[in-house]
Amino acid sequence: MSTLSINQRAALLSVLMLVVGLLVWEAAIPAQKAVEELTEYERLTGAGSAKAGVPPPSDVIAKAWEQLSNPFYDAGPNDKGIGIQIGYSIYRVLTGYFLAALVAIPFGFLIGMSQVAYKAFNPFIQVLRPISPLAWMPLALFIIEASAIFVIFICSIWPMLINTAFGVAGVREDWVNVARTHELGPIKTAFTVILPAAAPTIVTGMRISIGIAWLVIVAAEMLVGGTGIGYYVWNEWNNLD
Repeated sequence: MSTLSINQRAALLSVLMLVVGLLVWEAAIPAQKAVEELTEYERLTGAGSAKAGVPPPSDVIAKAWEQLSNPFYDAGPNDKGIGIQIGYSIYRVLTGYFLAALVAIPFGFLIGMSQVAYKAFNPFIQVLRPISPLAWMPLALFIIEASAIFVIFICSIWPMLINTAFGVAGVREDWVNVARTHELGPIKTAFTVILPAAAPTIVTGMRISIGIAWLVIVAAEMLVGGTGIGYYVWNEWNNLD
């Protein structure tokens, strides 16, 4: 019998940790009823109070199966399936993300290729970049209807902008000089020399941005409401579900 490979042993260890974790969770939290036992008077008058608590994994799995078995139902503005809610979130994330890429990557090229542009824009970048994405939400709600998309845009732009500028500025000067020797224009030099050399750094910035965008969209949708996975989570919390 051949020995297990490293990947197989790692997979088995992951499954074992998952099973042990679920069993510990199940044992640590006894099954709780969502609503307290009501007296006859409370049943008639509706005076009973709901009891909140962390459910065991068996209840979570049952609820997940219920939600995922019909993810695209639409029973009105405030009652949509989890698939529809995730669809709204994906739309907002991708729209804000690609708008940020359209601005950040060309702008990053400009900053990376020009010392004057870098020194001129760097103070603004250093002031605006540390602002929490959700701190933009009140302003976004005031000036634009698609406030969640704006917040995704503003939080996604900085990693792409900074990484693009860093990658472009780090391209070896010898390669640029060779392009000048072959009398390549600035645009052709940017696409044939600088972009391939800076691509790994640019992609790293894009990966960081998409991760931040997914972190922010849930909180943004909790504040905006209406649709989206953030609204779904907040609405279920309000329902003690």
